[in-house]
Amino acid sequence: MEYQVLTPALIAQFEAVLGEAHVLTAQRVDAEVYADYGRDHTEDLHFAPDVVVRPANAEEVSQIVRLCYEHRIPVTPRGAGTGLSGGALPIHHGVVLSTERLNRIIEIDERNLQATVEPGVVTEVFQNAVKEVGLFYPPDPASKGSCFLGGNLSESSGGPKAVKYGVTKDYVLNMQVVLPTGDIIWTGANTLKNATGYNLTQLMIGSEGTLGIITRIVFKLLPYPQQNILLLAPFRDENEAAAAVSAIFRAGIVPSGLEFMEREAIEWSSRYLNIPLSLPADIRAHLLIELDGQDLDQLYKEAEAVYAVLESYNVDEILLADTAGQKDDLWRIRRNIGNAVRYNSVYKEEDTVVPRAELATLLKGVKEIGSRYGFNSVCYGHAGDGNLHVNIIRGDLDDDMWHHGLQEPIKELFRLCVSLGGTISGEHGIGLVQKPYIGIAIGEVQLNLMRGIKQVFDPRGIMNPGKIF
Repeated sequence: MEYQVLTPALIAQFEAVLGEAHVLTAQRVDAEVYADYGRDHTEDLHFAPDVVVRPANAEEVSQIVRLCYEHRIPVTPRGAGTGLSGGALPIHHGVVLSTERLNRIIEIDERNLQATVEPGVVTEVFQNAVKEVGLFYPPDPASKGSCFLGGNLSESSGGPKAVKYGVTKDYVLNMQVVLPTGDIIWTGANTLKNATGYNLTQLMIGSEGTLGIITRIVFKLLPYPQQNILLLAPFRDENEAAAAVSAIFRAGIVPSGLEFMEREAIEWSSRYLNIPLSLPADIRAHLLIELDGQDLDQLYKEAEAVYAVLESYNVDEILLADTAGQKDDLWRIRRNIGNAVRYNSVYKEEDTVVPRAELATLLKGVKEIGSRYGFNSVCYGHAGDGNLHVNIIRGDLDDDMWHHGLQEPIKELFRLCVSLGGTISGEHGIGLVQKPYIGIAIGEVQLNLMRGIKQVFDPRGIMNPGKIF
């Protein structure tokens, strides 16, 4: 696909739509601020945009996108830049369209348990707003304190609560979307049922900004669970910790969170946060297990059932978090593992996912592959979903191994996932860095169907080009 060069005349047209203050170029903005629009949390990658635009509503998005479509200028939609697959990187330069000013909670409809929001709302801000009226938005990715809802939809983000409540896609009823042509559509209806034509809402979710730009979202909500119990179970064998996950579900228990952290993950994060945590030398992994609901007595019965399951494994003393502060500390440790790994080393994060009963096999395979190819990994993730984040640590690996030599072991890892009934990304998306591996998980017939859908939505190929395919 050939793109046109962005001209001063076109930038002037952007300014006429948005005002000069919301059209940013490298010459007008602090260098570090501008550079941030060319990176996300994926390794140490950076691609400089030609211009950054910051529209404030769907109409402004439409006008900017229509100009780009007419002039064949690539557009990279961008939320908070917390992605881990390079999905928001402007690899063809052109326009970065930031949704940071589309940040309003438009309505919280308590009667229908719904909310209408813009994509630039921070996930945790939205969660707190609905909580104030007794409602609950469960999806909670680790970066919830900074990531945007629009980005969550683009990747169908999950988080710890997904094990009981589902992921982002399970809470979206309807979306307003600006298509690559500049047309504005609604994808569905504000109803719990909708059998009217193709499901364009779910098609847009997880499309990573390649089909259009989300400008409004209608979410369904739940009543807020008033009670919770949090357990930290230390295991002397990481494979036993992984195996215990399926056993908990087979016992009839559905936790609201079930997270796996191998020793280095919890150790690095607690040190990064300066939260004291006693780790006996023989402990190799932990499960963080949360139970929630409205009836505390029922939750204690479920906790007793969890204890009974874990008695058959080689565990140390299980911690029952007995204060809100202790619970917050344990969740902060879990949520900051990615930041702690980033603080310690450049790394590649693979977002593997398998049926939960295969988690122990996957973990064992990860370590075996690392041993053969000479790299270390730090593993953690949403064990209840079978979603294991494999962080390959650069450490002292040389440039050739880091940039080229790891491709074969990563392929082996993904082939293992697929052979176990899983796939190569659970919640981070394909974006840029997983693009070379998508054929391991998806056949050419399916890929051609996806390419055809892309062509229908975006015949000039301007919308987040170079991603997924």
